[in-house]
Amino acid sequence: MSSTRETAAPGRADVGPPAPGLGRVALAALVLLCGATLFAGFLNKDRCTGPTFDQWGRSAPDYAERNKADVCYSDVQHLWIGRDVDRHVFPYVNGGITSKGVLVGGVVEYPVLTGLLIWMGAFFAHTDGAFLLFSALLMAPFGLATAYLLGKLSRWRALIWALGPPLVLYAFHNWDLPVVLCAVAAVYAVHRGRGGRERPLVDRAVAASVLLGVGFAVKVYPAIFVLPLCLYVLTGGPGGRELPVGKRYDPVGATRVALVAVLTAVVINLPFAVVGPEGWRASFAFQGLRRVDITTNSIWFWSMRPFMADETMQSVVSVLSPVTVLLSFALACLLGWRRYQSEGAYPWVPVSAAMLCGFLLLHKVHSPQYTLWLVPMFVLLRVRWGWVAAYFAADLAMGIGIFRWYYAIESGLPTGIHDGFAAQAVVIGVWGRAALLVALFLVFLRSEVTFADGRLTRRPSPAPVGRAEPASA
Repeated sequence: MSSTRETAAPGRADVGPPAPGLGRVALAALVLLCGATLFAGFLNKDRCTGPTFDQWGRSAPDYAERNKADVCYSDVQHLWIGRDVDRHVFPYVNGGITSKGVLVGGVVEYPVLTGLLIWMGAFFAHTDGAFLLFSALLMAPFGLATAYLLGKLSRWRALIWALGPPLVLYAFHNWDLPVVLCAVAAVYAVHRGRGGRERPLVDRAVAASVLLGVGFAVKVYPAIFVLPLCLYVLTGGPGGRELPVGKRYDPVGATRVALVAVLTAVVINLPFAVVGPEGWRASFAFQGLRRVDITTNSIWFWSMRPFMADETMQSVVSVLSPVTVLLSFALACLLGWRRYQSEGAYPWVPVSAAMLCGFLLLHKVHSPQYTLWLVPMFVLLRVRWGWVAAYFAADLAMGIGIFRWYYAIESGLPTGIHDGFAAQAVVIGVWGRAALLVALFLVFLRSEVTFADGRLTRRPSPAPVGRAEPASA
């Protein structure tokens, strides 16, 4: 006897067969287009390198001025100096953080797998230009693989990723392409992974939780998707099809998914925590100590700075930011549960997207490259193109305006809102993105996914979830 239900419970929606993905030729074309965009992204950042290099391998002349004036700044190139990257020091093992919050001994302010990527990108480099090149070569396959999986899931809608302006602006701004792949691959594992729907839901979700655990060790944020994934497993997927016989919920399967995600993150971090505990802790301590200032681009700085002394603002934000982020997560999961009760399937991808909006809006740091985290959600969820265009426009204003504004500040030029486009673009970017994230929080929660497996194909009857009606009814 099968351990899962063979048919949907009465009153629940049925699920159609998976929609065919792109053919091999179309997928190849999509990946090639993404490759062209990635190349454009590299050329955009490469404008800041050379033409000569000083004794430390830093681009010269006038690197500090050019990277802002020409809007070609990247954290990749910038961090060549200051984190012992140029000295090829293996990260975390012998490092730490000083009383003033300065990282030393090879420690970088990112989780351990990103630290390894940074070390690998610098291994053969002796200048910041070579470091940028090798890092781009290391990360580009992750961007191409993301395009491939999005094409398999959502067909030509994957062009939003492959040809979108954020990929030009941020593909090699920081080390975010690997973590985006982890998040997208987790969705693929649940809905289109090896073995497809013939594999039990719990097994597919466990594979996804491994990927989300790996994502935590790259850039943390995929870990927030574990909770909605657990709720998806708890409720047995679409129509409760994969619940154990006679069960309304599957707490054992949900717990298994959560534990595997945690175990994956622990196994990856444990060697670093054991060999270099001070260096490992320093990367987390740095983020905790980071101040809300002109470089964080968050609503907290722009809303509180005119009304509070700096130290007061730092104390208030250190409490308000994490509390409101967690409240936004709880609200997203609750609204997702209400949708499950009315439709019969917990919308784990829409809820994950809404949680990401809450994080981007309310976290004390909103770095420009975080937009790459959000772009796959525009692909995976059926939202109107106007939302995509509006967010890309606000992000473009921010991505260009912020560096022109920094240049004006450092050059002693007028920087007021009435003094030029740079300050105006920053205001549009900060508050435009904030308003759109609030709206998208709700839009995502109402959206259907763009792939058939896991998407309800008809509105269910109002029978209570999990309660089978008598056969004679």
